[in-house]
Amino acid sequence: QVQLVESGGGLVQAGGSRRLSCAASESISSINAMGWYRQAPGKQREWVAEITNGGSTNYADSVKGRFTISRDNAKNTAYLQMNSLKPEDKADYYCYAHFTLSRYWGQGIQVTVSS
Repeated sequence: QVQLVESGGGLVQAGGSRRLSCAASESISSINAMGWYRQAPGKQREWVAEITNGGSTNYADSVKGRFTISRDNAKNTAYLQMNSLKPEDKADYYCYAHFTLSRYWGQGIQVTVSS
């Protein structure tokens, strides 16, 4: 079973930047796609970004132009670089790894944007 561990969350001021990491327990080259969802209190789960095995990326309109998803196969890690953070970006962020028949999820990591 694939394990995903997020890191890099915490408190940041509006307008600041933060990079989330998602470390996988196996080579991410074998994963169809990796990405991120987020969920804020009182809101529905929102898809944020995805990067495919082939390197294609897609973003939610709410983060496009501000967030960048990437991966480092040598480190078995995907990243979410978050720039120009807004208070509405405050949420628990969940990494996922997408296989053909299943998806695996990290435990989530909190990002708090102040002011």
